[in-house]
Amino acid sequence: MRGNLSLPTASAVRNLGILAHVDAGKTTLTERILYVTGATYKRGEVHDGTTVTDFDSQERDRGITIFAAAVGCDWDGHRINLIDTPGHVDFADEVERSLRVLDGAITVFDAVAGVEPQSESVWRQAERHGVPRIAFVNKLDRAGADFDAAVESIRRRLHPAPLAVQLPIGREGGFTGVVDLVRLRSLVWADGDGDAAVAEGPVPDALLARAHRRRRLLTEAVAELHPAALEEFCAQGSLSAGTLAAALRDLTRTGEAVVVLCGSAYRNRGIEPLLDAAVAYLPSPLDVPAVRGMFDGEVRERAADPRAPFAGLVFKVTATATGRLTSLRVYSGTLRKGDTVFDAGARRTERIGRILRVQADRHTELDVAVAGDIVAVAGVKAARAGATLCAPDQPLVLEPPGTAEPVVSVAVEAARNSDTGRLATALARMVEEDPSLVVRTDGGDGGTGQTVLSGMGELHLEVAVERIRRDHGLAVSVGRPRVAYRETVARGVSGLLHRHVKQDGGAGQYAHVVLDVEPLDPAAGFVFRSAVTGGKVPRSYVRAVESGCRDALVEGPLGGHPVTGVRVTLTDGATHPKDSSETAFRTAGRLALREALRASAMALLEPVAEVTVTVPQDAAGGVLGDLAARRGRVSGSTVRGGVAVITATVPLAELFGYATRLRSRTRGRGTFTTRPAGYAPAPVR
Repeated sequence: MRGNLSLPTASAVRNLGILAHVDAGKTTLTERILYVTGATYKRGEVHDGTTVTDFDSQERDRGITIFAAAVGCDWDGHRINLIDTPGHVDFADEVERSLRVLDGAITVFDAVAGVEPQSESVWRQAERHGVPRIAFVNKLDRAGADFDAAVESIRRRLHPAPLAVQLPIGREGGFTGVVDLVRLRSLVWADGDGDAAVAEGPVPDALLARAHRRRRLLTEAVAELHPAALEEFCAQGSLSAGTLAAALRDLTRTGEAVVVLCGSAYRNRGIEPLLDAAVAYLPSPLDVPAVRGMFDGEVRERAADPRAPFAGLVFKVTATATGRLTSLRVYSGTLRKGDTVFDAGARRTERIGRILRVQADRHTELDVAVAGDIVAVAGVKAARAGATLCAPDQPLVLEPPGTAEPVVSVAVEAARNSDTGRLATALARMVEEDPSLVVRTDGGDGGTGQTVLSGMGELHLEVAVERIRRDHGLAVSVGRPRVAYRETVARGVSGLLHRHVKQDGGAGQYAHVVLDVEPLDPAAGFVFRSAVTGGKVPRSYVRAVESGCRDALVEGPLGGHPVTGVRVTLTDGATHPKDSSETAFRTAGRLALREALRASAMALLEPVAEVTVTVPQDAAGGVLGDLAARRGRVSGSTVRGGVAVITATVPLAELFGYATRLRSRTRGRGTFTTRPAGYAPAPVR
């Protein structure tokens, strides 16, 4: 298909993500948004495997979102580019890459559970990227749904100023609509399957006094935070709908407050006012600061202007049956089919074969994309996620999205020797698409030579291996999962002297260094500093010593694991007028730190996870005992409505197979979620 060029101005574009804990209703909400806006003509269902964004076979089989999927729709004269992100912690890297290119987000919460562990994780991710959010409390039609409790959990765990702009009409199965507190009107959806249009009317008499009281609380909270609103509030004792909406817009974009709406995506209730709020309160590309990049040490800025030099950031690479698709956010300039662009990081040129408007796994061809748009391009052969594509005569490198270190590994090998090459090709393609996967050859632990696949969790690796089997038709055998241990310094050494001297004909090598090694918090990683005075070691050689120390941290003395939590100070050194070089000092730094680590008291660290287990109250005792047997430390336990919610910190190595064990212990009624909680000392083995 080819779409006519009909691009809205950047002020009428909203680049938004849907964020939430797993099973809070992100994908269902995305489906209803597409349905209400006319982008689709049939409502897809997660349980039927008919959703637009969960189009991968594994997503449909497992009933969860695995890959971030981009879709688009039009609402009230605005173009909305939506990315439905995964909710499972193992796929947090997909969320990270999506947030890097988004201007705003809709965060979805379960009206029964409130803020859940992964809700908090994705909220913090958005906070790090400075992405403004509005909140949607979903599933108000469920038994036990409590809008006020959900808002309070947002206040307690995420943000000090959640501003509820709606009041539910009815409870649980009787939820039929909302009261709009900004304009003091009711919005009601007819009983039935939820296909009826929203009916606007006056606030029901039974809710009128409560609605006025809630609006008063809302205006007071806004006036406390917004100077212009405070001025009107002091003068008139209230706020007009226009002033209140403008203040909510400002507070949302600065992050000082978060607007909270409610509804039931499954019942198709609350979608229209949510879209209105997204358009009204969340920023357009023109409302966010111009992006800044670097090239050859020079800072360069790009505004969201179609006339500026082209600059775009690649955030996803997908291999399809028809070729490689590269998804990117256009930050400035105009991109046309056939253009030659520059991959500034790799310093190579690429040619744009086609420009595509993406609707999950369907595409419409465009002739041009402009600043503020999110599109996919075909023809780019080598650009990876995080690459900057730009005008060849105006190069810059934008900051790429971060990638977390993998914590779980498995050994994989082809079932037939003849398929070894095909397996290597399949793994290389998967790593290209998903940078949070790492492939290496195991040279440690006796040098097995096995191919090791590392990822963010057990499910992440299960999905990756299944893709090898399904998409590439390869039979593979998989070893038992292993966690990624780290080593750290428990007690360091001072004044360790190392002299590197090499003379075998021609120019020699000479470097003399003295190091102090001290322990640090493992989260601090590695810190290097120089205390050398009098120019005994030139600055370029100091940098070489630091590089050598970093080389030494790749394998620690306990078991060849990476070393973290160490401060190294170069306290003294000496050079030779002819034989000293950066290479010699890098070698000296590496060998000196290796020697220092062997002389230090080292400790082994293992990854731990915060686990939240939800079980019937009568099964809580057995679950607590099982967590204790897995070296878990329980940090909290609450009971609500006959359901126990237990929070504990458990070593990741002890969680392999826990899902099966929990189902068996609770007769299928228990569920659990995890999120990374850093590293902790491991028992001596």
